[in-house]
Amino acid sequence: MKIPAALLLLSLFLSFPAGNAEDLSCLNEAERTGASFYTQLQQQAYAALDVRTKTYEELKTPEQIVEYQQRLKKFFVTQLGGFPERTPLNARTVRTIKGDGYRIECVIFESQPNHHVTANLYLPEADAAVPAVVVSSGHSRTAKTADYNQRFGIMMAKQGMAALCFDPIGQGERSQFLNPEGKPQFGGTTTEHFLTGVGSILVGRNTARYRVWDAMRSIDYLASRPEIIKDKIGFTGCSGGGTLTSYVMALDDRVACAAPACYLTTFRHLIASIGPQDAEQNIYGQIAFGLDHPDYILLRAPRPTLISSTTDDYFSIVGAWENYRQAKRVYARLGFPERVDLVEVEGRHGVHPQNLATIAYWMKRWLLDQDEPVTAVELPTLPPEQLHCTESGQVLTSFKNEKSVVDLNTEFETELAKQREELWKTKPADEMRTRIRQLIGVRPPQELKPPQFEDIGREQREGYHIDKLVLTTEGRVLPGLTFHPPSPVDDAYLYLHDSGKMGDAEPDGPIEKLIDEGYAVVTMDLSSQGETAHEKRDAVLTDWKTFYLSYLLGKPLLGTRVEDTLAAADFVAFYQKKRDAPRKVHLVGTGAAGIIALHAAAMQPDLFASVTVRDTPASWADVVRQKSPIGQLDSTVHGALHVYDLPDLVQLIGPDKVTQK
Repeated sequence: MKIPAALLLLSLFLSFPAGNAEDLSCLNEAERTGASFYTQLQQQAYAALDVRTKTYEELKTPEQIVEYQQRLKKFFVTQLGGFPERTPLNARTVRTIKGDGYRIECVIFESQPNHHVTANLYLPEADAAVPAVVVSSGHSRTAKTADYNQRFGIMMAKQGMAALCFDPIGQGERSQFLNPEGKPQFGGTTTEHFLTGVGSILVGRNTARYRVWDAMRSIDYLASRPEIIKDKIGFTGCSGGGTLTSYVMALDDRVACAAPACYLTTFRHLIASIGPQDAEQNIYGQIAFGLDHPDYILLRAPRPTLISSTTDDYFSIVGAWENYRQAKRVYARLGFPERVDLVEVEGRHGVHPQNLATIAYWMKRWLLDQDEPVTAVELPTLPPEQLHCTESGQVLTSFKNEKSVVDLNTEFETELAKQREELWKTKPADEMRTRIRQLIGVRPPQELKPPQFEDIGREQREGYHIDKLVLTTEGRVLPGLTFHPPSPVDDAYLYLHDSGKMGDAEPDGPIEKLIDEGYAVVTMDLSSQGETAHEKRDAVLTDWKTFYLSYLLGKPLLGTRVEDTLAAADFVAFYQKKRDAPRKVHLVGTGAAGIIALHAAAMQPDLFASVTVRDTPASWADVVRQKSPIGQLDSTVHGALHVYDLPDLVQLIGPDKVTQK
């Protein structure tokens, strides 16, 4: 019997213990480079940034600049998810430490009800009220008590200014994910920010929303203290603290003077080098909209701003100077070119003594009206535990009704669930399908072209063979494999896995069981999987770098993979078949790939005879509630829970066609 060349796929190199080395790769090294979905996203980002540069060059008058600021600020706040109402801070000082010419107060306040912020307030010895500087920590596990953050506080106090250094969520005494012993579950602070982002994204928020709000409430706290001059408040911070400084100085007009350190560059340089960073450093759709790093300064023009940089930082110093030039031109057009500056100090990422001295000088110049140099010195610091504000070392175990970000997102999701229920009661299925399609960025069926197919070769296994293939759809290259029994039945399977085409493909594995039943099985590397992946998929954070580059472009990675799946299903259904007599396609999705499968089948239910998902979340509402949403990031969709949840997809497919295991 002639075996149809119909169902062929590509795969990665794989060896089996029998000594029979298989080569299931479909692409050579040059082809893999060309097939990189991440590279395609880079090119899309550069094109969008070109448009943004053109818009920037058209800013000639103060009126145009003000309109630009208002438009970008509105977008920025919306994409963060808006801010909660201001509620009582309920602030208290739990301990005071005497320093050399200053004191340190260990303080706790609530940025939201039962959501506590721990902070150290450095107050100089003074006879009158003084200016103050908020210090935002970088990605240090010890946060406010890290040596460089202590030096920020000490330096400001010794120069006659107060400083408030607070713990961000996921750091210091504010870890959001604790192990059974009450200690941080993850060693890296960025991991907490990523995982905080999972639920936040699903409800249309961003990790940055919580961080920015804590920072704004920190300003509120300073303004409540009689020792502080309320209209003389500055903001600074390094690395992740530089990110937060950039955001807050752009969004809060009370920041009279700002100095973001070791962060500001341009997206073009960032994307060309280290790529997107952790959750709060990426605002949904911002590159597509035209919000670049330089805009964080332009949004506050002409208020005083200093860029603090280092020569060998992984945030490009060339990009930092380009950022500065854009700001300098706009500040000059507004008549205040002296209010923006840049300091570059030799060294790697961090706040070196001269960076700190220059930041202190900048604050003195604009907050104290003292234009005199500050000497770079080494400042001694205290052991971190002496600066703690809670007895247990964590707010989650120190306050009976403490709410984590997971809890806050869960409360919001409960409100959204009521809205979704009403929406699905009043809107027809086709309208909801269209809304979902638009939200995830999947085009309607009539706009999707059948994929192009290329036969790559064949590998033999005992009792069956594997055909290697490549599908090309919309410029994306999808390697695949067809596992082909000797006498296949006409129905066939399309099998999706988080690991791509090699997932569950081992001898005696789940795919081989389907072959034993007589089915041909097609597996695929969807965009940025397997041979088209940018980096190896992280078991905890998934394909986060590709996810966030797509996120910056306002294109859910899930949507691209859904279109890939529909192209692969079209191939399975119609290869060597007439359009009016397709082959029955059974769709399987394992793990987070089950979410892709549900979306694909909901978009075109007539294309699939059945859908089986294994080890897949029953709902996104459940994911929001998870205390540690591991392995879910790259399948999230920004704001999805405003419109639908995964069970709604099952209803669109037809519950009788869906099996969940």
